[in-house]
Amino acid sequence: MNLGGPRTALEIETFLRDLFLDPYVFDLPLWEPLRQILAKYIAKKRAPKVRSTYESMGFGGGSPLVEETIKQTAAVVKVLNEKTSDQWFGQVAMACGYPNLKDVLKKDDGPGPNHIWVPLFPQYSRSTVLSVAKIAESIIDKYPLNEKGWLRPFGLDPRFLDVSASLILDYFQGELSENHFLHLENAKGIDDWKTVDLVFSAHGIPMRLVRKGDTYVNEIETSVLEITKRLREKGFSGEIHLSYQSRVGPAKWTEPNTKITLHELGRQGRRIAVYPISFVSDHLETLEEIGVELRDLALKSGAASYYRIPSFGTYPLFVDLLSDLILESV
Repeated sequence: MNLGGPRTALEIETFLRDLFLDPYVFDLPLWEPLRQILAKYIAKKRAPKVRSTYESMGFGGGSPLVEETIKQTAAVVKVLNEKTSDQWFGQVAMACGYPNLKDVLKKDDGPGPNHIWVPLFPQYSRSTVLSVAKIAESIIDKYPLNEKGWLRPFGLDPRFLDVSASLILDYFQGELSENHFLHLENAKGIDDWKTVDLVFSAHGIPMRLVRKGDTYVNEIETSVLEITKRLREKGFSGEIHLSYQSRVGPAKWTEPNTKITLHELGRQGRRIAVYPISFVSDHLETLEEIGVELRDLALKSGAASYYRIPSFGTYPLFVDLLSDLILESV
């Protein structure tokens, strides 16, 4: 399970409507009927604006996220079939857009030994993990988050931190295979990678969620510290930065903003590599935002060079970790 994305241009407004109608995503202190009216209005208004962005990505006017999740599912199923004597089957469902959780799940589909739920959100947030859990609860009449068979957020698992550091180092040293990634830029690695400025860019959240007790920021900060330790052990000595991207609307969001961070580093003529710490597959926020918009900003600001480290895709170490976490979830 993932947040979702429009597979084609025709699904953009539906995806945005699902996104903004979710009270855990579009979390405003308004009378609920008014919040829903506003959500539908914003979705309709934003759809034409983002259509050109999706078109520029080259995936038929939509997002590759659903297709990438299907690839990840197939890879995990293959490993599970190899690791066990059971026959495994995979299915993909999205919180927004299609294939939608509300269409895929049935009342008797609760998590359990023979039906494992895998939300692909490394860190906990009300806007992702809780949102999906609440959608599921409305269908199966049971809150699934603490049930066996529900894969809990894994962003602080030492093995996930190991795999994250390995992906970064493999990218730096040109050890990644293009077969496992949607677009692998600079596959030959980075010269003098040990001294590059490494920016961990996480998807931002409104500060009102943090004030409600959302642990997302704490988990992100801890993850960065732990991954940094692993990189230092392998000889990386460059400066580390944490910032937040994808802000929407006038409300205060998590800071510093990635745009500001990259502008400042660019002005200093730095060599910059950006790692999308909160994503497990490449899509709009990584390919277009990090790979095009933020790249242009950094280089125009004066950056000596700029590198986009990919999300996991079907990176074998990540697929193997997911399979272990699934087996352990029951």
